[in-house]
Amino acid sequence: MIRYRSIGLLLITVLCFMIAAILVSCAVDNKSEPQDFQQPDSNDDISVQEDMFTVTDLAGREITIKTPVGKIVAIGPGALRLVTYIDGLQRLAGIENMDKTLAVGRTYNMVFHEEFQQLPIIGQGGPDSVPDEEKLVEINPDVIFMASLLDAAKADELQNKTGIPVVTLSYGQAGIFEEDVYASLKLIGSVLCKQERASQVVDYIKGIQEDLMDRVKDIPDDEKPTVYVGALGFKGGHGIESTRGNYPPFMAVDARNVADSLGQTGSVMIDKEKLLEWDPDIIFLDKGNFSMVEEDYQKNSRFYSSLKAVKNNRVYGILPYNQYNTNIDTALANCYWVGKTLYPERFNDIDPADKAVEIYDQFFGSGGNAVYNTLQQEYGAFQEINFSD
Repeated sequence: MIRYRSIGLLLITVLCFMIAAILVSCAVDNKSEPQDFQQPDSNDDISVQEDMFTVTDLAGREITIKTPVGKIVAIGPGALRLVTYIDGLQRLAGIENMDKTLAVGRTYNMVFHEEFQQLPIIGQGGPDSVPDEEKLVEINPDVIFMASLLDAAKADELQNKTGIPVVTLSYGQAGIFEEDVYASLKLIGSVLCKQERASQVVDYIKGIQEDLMDRVKDIPDDEKPTVYVGALGFKGGHGIESTRGNYPPFMAVDARNVADSLGQTGSVMIDKEKLLEWDPDIIFLDKGNFSMVEEDYQKNSRFYSSLKAVKNNRVYGILPYNQYNTNIDTALANCYWVGKTLYPERFNDIDPADKAVEIYDQFFGSGGNAVYNTLQQEYGAFQEINFSD
């Protein structure tokens, strides 16, 4: 009996040491602040014993990954953004060509543009691009994160051809306040041993959603102004007729979106006569496409002058947040701007510009001021729009 107990104690002791070693290996890299960028070296001496673990991705696939994960790539719309949110910059071994060019409005690209220039190209990138298998094999990362490829068969095909584990991510339908987003962020955190950072980001997003709803939850519908958003981009630029049902920044503050009456979710093009019929109290215009609205105004000023919101100077700019998938950070900043505009008394403690800076700092560690100032210079958003001939 004493012998069996001794063996049992020995096994428990060994197991505890193994668990402690895994936790220590993750704890070394589980920081909430971004580190200085260093391009990964395939010959780096990582003094952690190799092991294998299995994760389930957003396509429901089980993928076995060798640890430690030293080099990664992120391909497809929005994959790289989510990786940067979880402080994965230091692990990047390559980058899509489209992110080599500075893209104002694509916030992660703005923040890390200089670091991206040091990385080799792994493919063109873009919504309809095909992964460059030869480039991926040449770079040979430990893991490929891929967004917008929730077809398990296609993910398996890429994994089989390259011999590299492919982990699919998703933004869900709306791109913010989505369980798919939370699951994707936590999945990245698990693979990179940055669970603490992933939980921090997820909790921050959920905290914003709770704060927004707490501010507006008891406002009767008959005291809410009607609202419309136009000039939304969808596979290209569009004018005031481009709108969306279930527009996330409106949903976040329980706004009365006139386009919801169409019963359609997602992007939709309406006739101008429909906008006249709705005649909303307040109009927001996506500043990314505002030049198209200005051109149309020069040709059809009578139409615009017929709108209540234009006559009452209740037209406002809003920052574009869909560029290579959802800039979650900018979308959240827009939510506070919409809330402040619709219900100023409920958001009297909020300065939308200051809140935007806070949000950018939270997602990228620092640089929020520079990001917001650049967006303000480019788009002039978070302010009233005045039409003039």
